[in-house]
Amino acid sequence: MPWFAYKALEAGGAINGGRLEAGGRQEAMRLLETRGLTPVRLEEVVGDGTAREGGIAAWWRRDKVSFGALEDFTRSLSSLLAAGVPLSRALTILSEEATEPAARRAWSEVHDLVIDGVALADAMRRAPQIFPDVYVAMIEAGEAGGFLDVVLGQIADFQSRQRELRATVLAAMMYPAVLLLLASAVLIFLLVFFIPRFEVLFEGFDAALPLLTRAIVNISNWLRQYGLLAAGGVVIALHLARNWLRTGPGRQRWERALLAAPLVGPLTARLSMSRFCRMLGTLLAAGVPLMNGLQVAGRSLGFQMLIDLVADAAERIRQGQTLAASLAENRILFPGSSLEMISVAEESGRLEQELLRQAEVTERGLDRELKTAVSLAEPLLLFLIAGFIGLIFVGMVIPIFSIQDYIQ
Repeated sequence: MPWFAYKALEAGGAINGGRLEAGGRQEAMRLLETRGLTPVRLEEVVGDGTAREGGIAAWWRRDKVSFGALEDFTRSLSSLLAAGVPLSRALTILSEEATEPAARRAWSEVHDLVIDGVALADAMRRAPQIFPDVYVAMIEAGEAGGFLDVVLGQIADFQSRQRELRATVLAAMMYPAVLLLLASAVLIFLLVFFIPRFEVLFEGFDAALPLLTRAIVNISNWLRQYGLLAAGGVVIALHLARNWLRTGPGRQRWERALLAAPLVGPLTARLSMSRFCRMLGTLLAAGVPLMNGLQVAGRSLGFQMLIDLVADAAERIRQGQTLAASLAENRILFPGSSLEMISVAEESGRLEQELLRQAEVTERGLDRELKTAVSLAEPLLLFLIAGFIGLIFVGMVIPIFSIQDYIQ
């Protein structure tokens, strides 16, 4: 059985430390309680004699909690706390009812850390791959303000809307991606396996092949000789580009290029704006102060350049400006009409409602634009696929007529 190192309070208030052997963490807690000790810290001892931190950081590398499981956990925890169930009991119930093994372990570890006296936000912060920074920041604000159940409900609503928006984007991109994949597979098959068979027919004749046919044959020969090397080079280039994008200068250049792109840039900015407005409106509706809400909502933008712009806006608010005035220089995210509506909402005391309304309107507009773009992309992609295949067919058929004339 594993050993646990502990620190606990005796009845007289003194700190008692030591080690004990138990079948698990819960059994160790019960053994300490039977000794009249109140656990302050409890850590499992590994083979080298050192204490191991709470197990969240160890197991997340093996399993990952799904987005849906996290949303269900958030909403259920909000309901339990609103019904008056203590936090430790609510976490126990959720860990027992979790259907995913990874989620069951996660909720159990959070429960154990909370029992040890760790704040809920700090316990969640130990598993950043499960609980994002924005999530933890909202939990921290809710704990500090005493409205944790309200914040959890707001987070659950935000997660639900984000999942719907993500599903809309993925559904819009799925069909074009499948078409491109199939088109690439068909073209590679034609160039690598089909064209060489035609090439055999042209050998032995002194007739010069048309320019289009020679180009297709040369591309086919190049793919057969260097195709694997080219594929390996593309993989290496993508890996290097990924590492470069993780650096500060690389990430900054990529963000600027993406936001400046003709079609993708405006859509990306509007998507970030809707996420920011929904997050800030959710926080304000939950009672989080504006400055704290700006710090948390800024992290939801995903682009460091936009995060810095929101941080500058927060600094101007600290100097006495209104939210609309502080965001006026951030025209990448907020057009003039949005700023005007935010200004009016501030004056009338309806800022959170206006932010949520703008997020809703922007998301509906993005939904329509994505559907329109997909409806236009489908025939365009089909036309391009048919054009490429037709071009190869024509390039292979023209020499046949030329050879027939040569034979006659």
